[in-house]
Amino acid sequence: MKRILVALTGLVLSTNVYSMAGKSNACVDVTVSEVSQLFERWNGSLQTLKPKEVVKNYAKDAVLLPTVSNTPRTNHKLIEDYFEMFLKKRPAGVIDERTVRIGCNTASDVGIYTFTLNGTDKVRARYSFNYEHINGEWLITHHHSSAMPE
Repeated sequence: MKRILVALTGLVLSTNVYSMAGKSNACVDVTVSEVSQLFERWNGSLQTLKPKEVVKNYAKDAVLLPTVSNTPRTNHKLIEDYFEMFLKKRPAGVIDERTVRIGCNTASDVGIYTFTLNGTDKVRARYSFNYEHINGEWLITHHHSSAMPE
């Protein structure tokens, strides 16, 4: 009985701390179409050619494993540094095929995309975007991209 009471007290305290932090444990509804639009938002930010605009799509502690860098990007400064270089290529992406999965305040979009670089060069790559609903908006928490092995 004592263990149950201690466990319940811990649960109540952690729930209160969670609530005080302004978080809600309610799941936010999102559709496959809305998750697909998150890529379009990100791709549109690439078109601005402004790294800070692209970084706005990423959570503060996001991880970016980019196609053309050996360095994992694990914060906004490192992600912005990557896009300083990448945006010089004037990238524009198109999804070739995708699979979307939706969870409670999370979503993933994985598949294959093709980027046009410098207006003519085409690069096909595998991608994964993991999203989380944070402070009222969907942000990228993990982004991986790698050129196709062929």
